Amino acid sequence: MKRGLQGNEQEDGGGTSGGCQKTLKRSRKQRREKDLEDEEARWECLPQEILLHVFQYLPLLDRAFASQVCRGWNEAFHMPELWRCFEFELNQPASSYLKATHPDLIKQIIKRHSDHLQYVSFKVDSSRESAEAACDILSQLVNCSLKTLGLISTARPSFMEMPKSHFISALTVVFVNSKSLSSLKIDDTPVDDPSLKVLVANNSDTLKLLKMSSCPHVSPAGILCVADQCHGLRELALNYHLLSDELLIALSSEKHVRLEHLRIDVVSENPGQQFHTIKKSSWDAMKRHSPKFNLVMYFYLYEDEFGPFFRDEIPVTHLYFGRSVSKDVLGRVGLNCPRLVELVVCANGLRPLDEELIRIAQRCTQLSAIGLGECEVSCSAFVEFVKMCGDRLTQLSIMEEVLVPDHRYGLDDIHWE
Repeated sequence: MKRGLQGNEQEDGGGTSGGCQKTLKRSRKQRREKDLEDEEARWECLPQEILLHVFQYLPLLDRAFASQVCRGWNEAFHMPELWRCFEFELNQPASSYLKATHPDLIKQIIKRHSDHLQYVSFKVDSSRESAEAACDILSQLVNCSLKTLGLISTARPSFMEMPKSHFISALTVVFVNSKSLSSLKIDDTPVDDPSLKVLVANNSDTLKLLKMSSCPHVSPAGILCVADQCHGLRELALNYHLLSDELLIALSSEKHVRLEHLRIDVVSENPGQQFHTIKKSSWDAMKRHSPKFNLVMYFYLYEDEFGPFFRDEIPVTHLYFGRSVSKDVLGRVGLNCPRLVELVVCANGLRPLDEELIRIAQRCTQLSAIGLGECEVSCSAFVEFVKMCGDRLTQLSIMEEVLVPDHRYGLDDIHWE
């Protein structure tokens, strides 16, 4: 009887336990389903401000996919605020969705949101096809009023390889229709003087930043026209062949606002190229008008091409030598660049730069950053340099191969010093 009773009890108990387990499984499944439902509800109920912030980080194709999730996300996809700032990335590989894979999507965006675009940039690869695709999009921006436009070649300057007339036509569309363009970055493009006149005619009151290095079709007269008419211009970047005494005088006029940043690229196209000289009086006029402006100069010259430079005082603040530079030129830098803040020397000959470095430390009292590449400096001169201006240095980049041990210091000693 006991054995039978125990068996019945085990059967009854086992039945009760199994029932509890089934009930527990059902309750867990129901909780999971409810959690999933709550999670879906939370995603659907996200405020549009948060969705807008998330969408701004998504590439165009991902935005389009996300807009198909639900009605709320589709509405967020078409919010005008989402299209004020946009970067088009144009590449030719099969993964590109702008040129080869999804041209219809681009047309839809341009058709529906072109009047919302305000801050636009184009990143193109080295192919001519990508540059032409960018110009095709620009040509369709007839209903928008851009505030900033940037054309960026990530590799070689592909805009220079396309027909000039096609590029000018597309750019003119933007210049004519924008009316309030404040920032324009068109480095390495075939922009020319007539198109700059169109820019000035429609955006002279608003243009504040213009970067147009390596634009061979622009003349000194063309950039002078911009400086004469765009009195609000605060930042300018161009090649040295466009720099003139007349340009500096125009930027120093009473009508013109104080310039904040002037970048000059001094590039040698052919060995032995001749460069013109800028008068000291023109630089002095700039200093009086804009005493705090930054003058950034990049030099890519051969050693025998530095003749016209640093003969007189020049208000350069940031100076970069991309090729080998002689001791004589660096000596003139120490004598005639009292406003120098940053100096980078990529290469020099095999003669130590001791005297030149000490002179720069003595006379360039605002120097706070220096970088030395393939140069030679004795350990003693380097220690002396650091003692003279170390309290104001914020950046010091120098390879140990640059330092030459002498009778006073070895490489281990100067670290302690």
